[in-house]
Amino acid sequence: MKIGIFTDTFYPEINGVATSCLNLYKELERRGHTVHVYAPKCKGWEEHQSERVHYLESAQFIFLRDRNVALPGVGTVRQALDIHFDVVHTNSEFVMGFLGRYIARHTGCARVHTYHTAWEDYTYYITHGIGDNAARNIAKRYSEWWCDRFDQVIVPTAKTENLLRQYGVEAPIEIIPSGMELHRFYPENHSPEEIAQTRLECGIPEGKRVLLNIGRLAKEKNVEQILRVFPALHAKAPDVHLLIIGEGPLRPHLEEQVHALGVADCVSIVGSKPWEEIDRFYAAGDVFVSASHSETQGLTYIEAAASGLCVCAVNDPCLLGVFKDGVSAILSGDSDEDLLNSLILAFSPLGSRIRKNAVAATRPYSTQQFAQRVEGVYRKAIEERQPELVPMLET
Repeated sequence: MKIGIFTDTFYPEINGVATSCLNLYKELERRGHTVHVYAPKCKGWEEHQSERVHYLESAQFIFLRDRNVALPGVGTVRQALDIHFDVVHTNSEFVMGFLGRYIARHTGCARVHTYHTAWEDYTYYITHGIGDNAARNIAKRYSEWWCDRFDQVIVPTAKTENLLRQYGVEAPIEIIPSGMELHRFYPENHSPEEIAQTRLECGIPEGKRVLLNIGRLAKEKNVEQILRVFPALHAKAPDVHLLIIGEGPLRPHLEEQVHALGVADCVSIVGSKPWEEIDRFYAAGDVFVSASHSETQGLTYIEAAASGLCVCAVNDPCLLGVFKDGVSAILSGDSDEDLLNSLILAFSPLGSRIRKNAVAATRPYSTQQFAQRVEGVYRKAIEERQPELVPMLET
C-alpha cells in the first residue's frame, strides 16, 4: 500500500502522538508498505529528514509555544497529490489533518483518522478559565464534526471510544492501542553501571530510590499534585528522590513549588531527554508516578512497566484492561491522601512484587501487533471507498 501519515508532531519531538506515528511509520515500512510522513519542522528536524519523511515549513503556535504549526506550500500539496495514496491516515484535527483530508478528497483514496487527544481537556490554553465551559462544548462539537468525515476512526482505548460516542460520532471506530518498541525498555538491556551513570547525570545521590515522572510539564498532567504529596512521602521514606523529566509551560511554576515546599535537595527537574536515549532514563527509576487524567492511552505508563518499574497512577479509564491493581500496578484514588498512601505501597515489598509482573503486562503493546491491526483498518476503509482495490493490495 501507499500510505500517507499526516501529523502535527513527529520525531524528534517527544510526546505520545509523535511516538505513535514514528512507531507506526517504521513498522509499516518493515512490512513492505510505502509510507510518507508529513509533519511540521521542529527542533532537530534536519538530522532526521529522509526521502519519505517530509518536514514542512512551520511557525510557533501562539497558544502552545513549545509546539510548531505547519505552513504547507503549493509544492508540498502537488507532491502529495502525485503519489496517489491508497489511504491517507491523519493524526491531527488541525493544519496537517486538513492537509491530509484535502489530499484524500482530491484523489478519492481511503480516509482514516486517529483521535489521540481529548481536546476538551486543553481549552484553558486559549480561554485561561474565561468561558471555558463554552470552549469545551465547541471542542466536543468540533471533534464530532471532524471524526464523522472519515471512513474509519482509530482510538487507543475504550475510554476514548466512549467519549466520541458521547459527542455523537457515528463513524466506525476501532480500538487499537498505540504500539511501542518494547524490547528497548526491558531491564536486561541496562547494566548497573549505566544506571549509576544516568542517576549521576540527573543529580541523584548514590543509594537513593527514585520516584520517576516523565512527560510534558503542563497543567493537564497534574504534576503539581505529585509535588504536593512528595514531602509527606519523603518524611516516611527519606531515601526516595523525585526525578521529573520533561519540558513545558509549567516548568518554572513547578521549580518554584519545589523550593516553596522545601524539597529542592531531593527533587530533580532535568528537562526533556532525546527519544533515542529515553529508555535509560526509565531504567534509572524504581517507581513511576502519574496523576494525570488527560491521557487517552498513557504510553509512558506502558514504557515504565516495560522497564520493570512499579507504576503508581491515579486511576483513570484509560488504564482499564491495561493494568491490574495490586498485581501489575498500583492504582490510586484522586485525593492527595490516596496518592500518598499508594506511593508508600509502591515503595513497600508490594511494589517489589509488582515490578516482577510489570514487563509481562506490556506484551500486547508491541509495534508488530499495532501495525497489523492498523493494516486491517486501512483495508476496511479501502474496501468501503474502492472495493475493487482490496484484492490487488493483498496480492
